[in-house]
Amino acid sequence: MNPLNQAIELIHNGEMNEAFKLLQQEAENSDTDGKLDIAEIYSELGMQEEAAHLLEEVIQIEPYNNEAKLMLAEIFINDNNDEKAIMLLNEIDEQSESFLQALVLLADLYQTQGLFEVAESKLLEAKRRAPDEPIIDLALAELLFSIGSYHKAIIYYEKISKTTEEMGGVNLQARLAESFALNGQFEEALRHFQALEIEDPDQLFRYGFLAFQAERFEIAIQAWERLLDLDSEYPSVYPYLSEAYEEEGLLEEAYNIVSKGLEIDPYNKEIWFIAGKIANKLGNREESYQYMEEALKIDPEYQEALLFLLEAFKKEENYQKLINVLTTIVDIDHLDGVFQWELAKSYNEEEQYKEALFTYQKAYTKMNSDTDFLRDYGYFLVEEGRISEAISIFKQYMKWEPADFEIQQYIERLMNQNDTLS
Repeated sequence: MNPLNQAIELIHNGEMNEAFKLLQQEAENSDTDGKLDIAEIYSELGMQEEAAHLLEEVIQIEPYNNEAKLMLAEIFINDNNDEKAIMLLNEIDEQSESFLQALVLLADLYQTQGLFEVAESKLLEAKRRAPDEPIIDLALAELLFSIGSYHKAIIYYEKISKTTEEMGGVNLQARLAESFALNGQFEEALRHFQALEIEDPDQLFRYGFLAFQAERFEIAIQAWERLLDLDSEYPSVYPYLSEAYEEEGLLEEAYNIVSKGLEIDPYNKEIWFIAGKIANKLGNREESYQYMEEALKIDPEYQEALLFLLEAFKKEENYQKLINVLTTIVDIDHLDGVFQWELAKSYNEEEQYKEALFTYQKAYTKMNSDTDFLRDYGYFLVEEGRISEAISIFKQYMKWEPADFEIQQYIERLMNQNDTLS
């Protein structure tokens, strides 16, 4: 029996030590072709170091052995030694049968290094040499997809999809759907997604999301309901599905699904926020406020929920609740100064003037260039009898609004009043 076949049989029988001894003996006595065969066996067995050693021997004996260089480059790639791999691949002769594969490997390496134009040029060169090779079309499509050139990627994906549904683990219909969607061609994207028999939750989520973006909410609902049949604990789908129901005017369904979402993912602030909005639309105001407060407990700087509560409490003129939210639930010092201002105005409405003054002063540190704030702050100071401070604030306001003659005249009256009191 051929020594290599004998070694392979020993490996299949689990007699690894005997196999390795036989391979080592054969490697010492083999010509370069034999060494290449043994290196391939080593590589398949995961013995990369031994394979690399043999390949280096071959290259030392035959410096222009392109097959050995290609095999060694692939070992370097697996070891994340990209620079050595690139050096070897660039040495492969253009006339060699290995050159086409070298171009594809080089493109992949340059892509991982962020050198996308160089990667594309290598693949286009490979394309010129083998215009009908589908694996090169796929490599080009995947590169172009990864860098956002979706229109160009579609051309290659469509070409390959005429002969096969899948290549290299890539579902071509799914990739076309995503490419069309990311290129803004939502109707085309939906057409390709609908051609798929989707049983994968991730793909169903993307399908639904594309339909959602295209405002085809009925299709999004169908996709996401199917997703939940397959995986009821897929947390990302709940907020989107509830919004799709809401867009279709199905508020009860929206409320039911977002409630289930809260059971699955109770620490998701967006689900609490959406639940609050829907509860409010259903007329359950107090319940909606509770949901918003829960969202703020998860993220005290969640401004969407905070603004919802502020607008609601201001509309109701319930300033005490507004004060409670701004002082006990959120960390107002880390937020925009407008929230300090809202708190100051609420204290003023509740006739808690000392707290209002203190809060206006804090808001001023963040809002000293906001003309609406400066005007309001100035009027508050006048009401508090702090005329000199009010004059100073109004003068600062005038630097930003020099054409406001009404305030200019008001300042003059205040100054006259202040002189009279002095």
